[in-house]
Amino acid sequence: MGDYTWEQAGHTHFSSRRKSRWFRLCTLIILASLLYLSRNLWFRTHPSTEELARRAGYLNLCRYIKTPSGPPLNFHARSKSDRFSPEAKPTLIKNATIWTSGKNGTEVIYGDLLLLKGLIRGVGAIAPSLVSGLDIEVVDANGAWVTPGLVDLHSHLGVGSAPELDGNQTGADDTNSVKAPILPWLRSLDGLNTHDDGYELARSGGVTTAQILPGSANNIGGQAFIIKLRETTERTPSSMLVEPPYTLNGSHFDHNLPPRWRHMNTIHTYQKIERGFKSNTGENPSRVYSMSRMDTGWNFRQAYDTARKIRDQQDDFCAKAEAGAWRELKDSTFPESLQWEALVDVLRGRVKLSVHCYEAVDLDVIVRLSNEFKFPVASFHHAGQTYLVPDLLRKTWGGMPSIALFAANFRKKREAYRGSEFAPRILASDGFPIVMKSDHSVINSRYLLHEAAQAHYFGLPTNVALLSITATPADAMGLGHRIGHIEEGYDADVIVWDSHPLSLAATPQQVFIDGIPQLKAPEVSIKPFAFQSPPNTPDFDKEAADASAYQGLPPLEPRSVQHSIFTNVSSLYTRSTDDISVQDYPQSVIVHDGKIVCSGECSRHSSDDKHAEIINLEGGSIVLGLTIYGPPLGLTEIRLEPSTSDGTVFNPLTGNLPAILEDSLIRAIDGLQFGGRNTLLAYRAGVTAGVTAPSGSFVQGSSTAFSLGASNLLRNGSIQSDVAVHVAITKNSAHSVSTQIAALRAMLLGKGSDAMLSSVRAGTATLVVDVNSADIMASLLRLKREYETQLGKTLRMTFAGAIESHLIASDIAHAGVSVIVTQPKPFPTTWDQRRFLGGPPLTADSLVSALLAAGVQVGVGLQDEFEARNLRWEVARLALASNGTIDQTTALALATVNVEKALGIEVDMPQDLVAYKGGDAFGFEGKPVAVISAQFGRTDLFE
Repeated sequence: MGDYTWEQAGHTHFSSRRKSRWFRLCTLIILASLLYLSRNLWFRTHPSTEELARRAGYLNLCRYIKTPSGPPLNFHARSKSDRFSPEAKPTLIKNATIWTSGKNGTEVIYGDLLLLKGLIRGVGAIAPSLVSGLDIEVVDANGAWVTPGLVDLHSHLGVGSAPELDGNQTGADDTNSVKAPILPWLRSLDGLNTHDDGYELARSGGVTTAQILPGSANNIGGQAFIIKLRETTERTPSSMLVEPPYTLNGSHFDHNLPPRWRHMNTIHTYQKIERGFKSNTGENPSRVYSMSRMDTGWNFRQAYDTARKIRDQQDDFCAKAEAGAWRELKDSTFPESLQWEALVDVLRGRVKLSVHCYEAVDLDVIVRLSNEFKFPVASFHHAGQTYLVPDLLRKTWGGMPSIALFAANFRKKREAYRGSEFAPRILASDGFPIVMKSDHSVINSRYLLHEAAQAHYFGLPTNVALLSITATPADAMGLGHRIGHIEEGYDADVIVWDSHPLSLAATPQQVFIDGIPQLKAPEVSIKPFAFQSPPNTPDFDKEAADASAYQGLPPLEPRSVQHSIFTNVSSLYTRSTDDISVQDYPQSVIVHDGKIVCSGECSRHSSDDKHAEIINLEGGSIVLGLTIYGPPLGLTEIRLEPSTSDGTVFNPLTGNLPAILEDSLIRAIDGLQFGGRNTLLAYRAGVTAGVTAPSGSFVQGSSTAFSLGASNLLRNGSIQSDVAVHVAITKNSAHSVSTQIAALRAMLLGKGSDAMLSSVRAGTATLVVDVNSADIMASLLRLKREYETQLGKTLRMTFAGAIESHLIASDIAHAGVSVIVTQPKPFPTTWDQRRFLGGPPLTADSLVSALLAAGVQVGVGLQDEFEARNLRWEVARLALASNGTIDQTTALALATVNVEKALGIEVDMPQDLVAYKGGDAFGFEGKPVAVISAQFGRTDLFE
């Protein structure tokens, strides 16, 4: 083997040491790996405190997004309202007739009502223990009707503020955004103006809660918010909110709380979307974005598909979290989008969706979308053709929607042309929840009650009509657990009325919101005893059936006869030139060829009329046919459809008048159209004559008087070809007021050859000035005096509109100037109108009663075509609110003799009369059934 050397021994020793080192190193590596693995295993099975909190947060969030919206189970156990304010003193309303909205709107309780800490704490017989020791305010209702506060499901209060101020540097209108068609991330709350003059008006009409919708210039206009209409001590929009969603200011809140309802507005129409998260379909969107319905449909599907993908990602995340698959989720976060989160909530059924829709084609799109993406619709708004497609509406995913309607505001655009005053009753009979709404300021929400009363007149049952502005809209908002009812535990929002709420001109004596009285010194008018019961409304069964059968366009032309006999007549109003006389209880009235040949004891004439048409008026009246001024009847059929209108006259202040016109005024008679639906509906409602002027912004032209029942101009259509010369002077013009008055002065002092203008200069025709500002009216009175002093001629002048005329009423009377009030329901749309006289309960006098008291010659007109049929109710309402200063004869004169004098009509007006069955023209009982037309020599029958 050889000898073992020292070198070999050293090498062997070194190798042994190296092996030992490697062994130790490997051992350390193995031990470290085991330690690392065991540590990881420990943390996997024992996460950190921070990680546990993160996981718990996600699990709570996942549970929250799947929890249905609604109040806590113990909501009515609350001892005070979340909106309680120390201003709310304990109040006991005694001796009331309480309509609670209970038992489907049929429950009425006679007794007391206790309001305490912002809540209703007792109804009927109040236990002494409830009021013991309280410093309580006692209100004796003396038997008056008390209802829940009114709820407006569709309003733009605060976002479309009054008066309008939309200059280049400032704006009070936050109703619409024109950024894009789909804007679910916008919020009406962010534009809510707390200084809108409309709040006080709405409160004075009994409205206590409103859903404030963003505008309708988009397919999805944004998120809506519910507000109480009282002014808060904080004076902020946020302090007005009712149950705002917890997501209002982010996602950091207690997810153990039950979710509150959110609200959204969408629109599907053809033109532009008008004004709601409101969904808009149909005309409104395309007016801004020039979209077709196909574009709108795709916009919706694309938006909902985006939201669906986010929802599905969330559900997938939650499924893994709930299964404990945290390793798979790793460091991923909950998928969400601030832009789309509200629309995701729509798909989760946690949003009360308001859809603005008119026609069947649009309704069909939304119903299909609801089923494709599986989301419920809370309410269809405007909904003009819903009564024609009830079976379609029943297919809406999630159940029957509420239908929010106007009572009679139809035909302003093509989509609304088939709307019907009978839609509410037809839909109610089909089982749909009915809501009457204002779309404030389309209709001043102060008169939301009148929408329900008018629907009741046309056949909506009493209980359903009252529910339509209380409990039903509250339910549609998801707030039926706290508003819309008088019941223990509900919010202390109640109204004390001066008459039955569905009677004509019913007015609050006091309004409580959160238990706080809102009318500081209410002016109360005394109503006839008969108005303390619900009106006995007429039978419109045939008309309602015709509305459905003819798909919204039933024939309106009357059936004419030469001889007629009216029986059971309680009163007969006739006129001789300027005087109106009344014959009480004539019983029988016999008519030949449009003229009364006998009234009273008419046995001899009756025997001669064996073939006459006999009409039993059942205690009704025969009343003067009314004359309407203000709406462009005869010149406009569909206001927003230019092809149906006469158009707007040229404004000479904007440039040189076309040479072909020289100095001639435009004549309304040249553009008259007959047989329009608004015209014929007004005729069927007792309006037999109209005076209409061309539409324009300064010099409008010459008005004409015509018969609403005529078939054309050549067949007794014209009453007086040229009536008056019309101009408009306003601060809202592109030209200064001083420029407009200077131009008017030049017209009056000029030498043009136009016959009507020459007649005005000579003092034989009337100059009618459409004006609202008291300051401008004062300048016009000064101009009148200047003209008369300089030329020694009388300038016959009338103010139309004249909302601020009460401020200079004595000066107007002294100058011999007449006034035609065209907004008997005043609203400060513009700065010119801000100093209006509200009438009861805000002021003792209305504008009309104040002008009459000052000795002014006053007539009453209206503004919109659809309103013309309501003229009799408007003058009757003025009489009912006047505490006896305006009687029925005076009220009739306001819309006949007075308005004709104010316009300077020179011819003898046709002695047309209107027969009302079951009542007269001054309430909701009478139904117009015939026009006795001296103009046409016949009796026109409507039944």
